[in-house]
Amino acid sequence: MDVIHESHLSRIEYLLDYLDDLDLDVKVEFINKLREIIHNKSPFKDEPVDLTLWKKSDNVISNKYNPNSVAPVEMRLLELSIASDGLTQPIVSWPKDDKYEVVDGFHRSRVCRECESVNKRIHGYMPITIINSDREDKPDRMASTIRHNRARGKHKVEDMSDIVLDLSRRNWSDEKIGTQLGMSPDEVLRLKQITGLAEMFVDQDFSMAWEADVINEDDNLIDEGR
Repeated sequence: MDVIHESHLSRIEYLLDYLDDLDLDVKVEFINKLREIIHNKSPFKDEPVDLTLWKKSDNVISNKYNPNSVAPVEMRLLELSIASDGLTQPIVSWPKDDKYEVVDGFHRSRVCRECESVNKRIHGYMPITIINSDREDKPDRMASTIRHNRARGKHKVEDMSDIVLDLSRRNWSDEKIGTQLGMSPDEVLRLKQITGLAEMFVDQDFSMAWEADVINEDDNLIDEGR
């Protein structure tokens, strides 16, 4: 490192001594702003992981579409891991009103909020990173959540089928759903059929033969005195 860089770093370090006298919340806000400034100058600014911010736990909320399921024993293991090894991954989120909705990391956020020792250690905050602004539409966020989960985790089939059906209603083709969620065409079709079978017949007219069968059955019941 050349002398010019060392000189700049020394001046920055001197200025940051100012942080020692700040209240905790003010200090965290200042550090977040400082990180944003550095991030905007970074050659990696298109990567969400380049910017991790600390936000109060009350301002980080869950989403309504996460199909990932974690068994109690795995949840306890996650809590032990975070309590013992610290937080090694931020919670992926997106800004919603004045809060941040979780895209990936719901169970980590639960540990941060519900585990007393962890919550105390991180002062009621949790680390988040924010998805790129071009991925903030709901279908894109849903797809992002599923991609994160499919890379590691478990899914409830019913919830997955609901999401596939939702994306289909939002005019996503089967091909796009498969590409964005990392699914084969057969997998997309099976998931659509689980909850979408009834919808396949909504606009279909039943034949007269179906009606006749019902009438004949009723007639037989009447004739036999039932």
